[in-house]
Amino acid sequence: MNGILLVNKPSQMTSHDVVNRVRRVLHTKKVGHCGTLDPDATGVLVLCVGKATKALQFLMSEEKEYIATLFLGKATDTFDASGTVVEEKEFIGVEQVNEVLQSFIGKQKQVPPIYSAIKVNGKKLYEYARRQESVEIKPRDIEIKKIELISQKENLIQFKVLCSKGTYIRSLCVDIAKKLGYPGHMLSLIRSQSGYFCLDDCYSLEDIESSHFELLTLEKAFEHFEHFVVDDENIVIHGKQIKSDIDHQVVVVNQEGKVLAVYGPNGQGYLKSIRGLF
Repeated sequence: MNGILLVNKPSQMTSHDVVNRVRRVLHTKKVGHCGTLDPDATGVLVLCVGKATKALQFLMSEEKEYIATLFLGKATDTFDASGTVVEEKEFIGVEQVNEVLQSFIGKQKQVPPIYSAIKVNGKKLYEYARRQESVEIKPRDIEIKKIELISQKENLIQFKVLCSKGTYIRSLCVDIAKKLGYPGHMLSLIRSQSGYFCLDDCYSLEDIESSHFELLTLEKAFEHFEHFVVDDENIVIHGKQIKSDIDHQVVVVNQEGKVLAVYGPNGQGYLKSIRGLF
């Protein structure tokens, strides 16, 4: 069993919990995910199964879309609803919500939450938090490409955001709340899209356990990538270089369109094999 499995991750499960459950259902250890989701979050989790695990690094999407609900009036230590309340302010109303949201569009620096798996000096940030140890959290480069107000009801604001890989929506919620004049936290989060993979195409764990699912082929998973067709696939199978002036990664396919490998430039007029996918 080889291919890409799109899962609608339920809340209260880590991404690794989902991987382990799918491993048991499919009777294989060769399952990996293409980017984690917080335990409380739901939505698109891309899994690679069998030989498709070779493609994991190339399906870590640069762009993701989320639907988030922001709660105004209470801040938590984890920046989400699972944390301990650390600040409160009575909600008396808010104006210009859409204008504030739009002000976050563009490239910027973002400080990740202390309760995250980012490593500093070999230790994950949440380990520092749990031990109440101080640590410097350096801002990271992110980009908010699009943000759209979905609804506003009292102190609950729901919005959709298209952002770069590495963006923490929990941090974004906290920053939006501050700009609106309130402490705040992320109440809920749905990943509606990861790269070209959409929530509508995902299966629940119940679907998978009932065998009501289909795996995507590598050909389907890589259909939006630039292709380089070779006449003789033995060149790729033996890992040989290909003469070309292409200066970026490409998916190499045979004349029938079968995905063989990902190649990239070597800086000397050739493409070299980065990973065989056959």
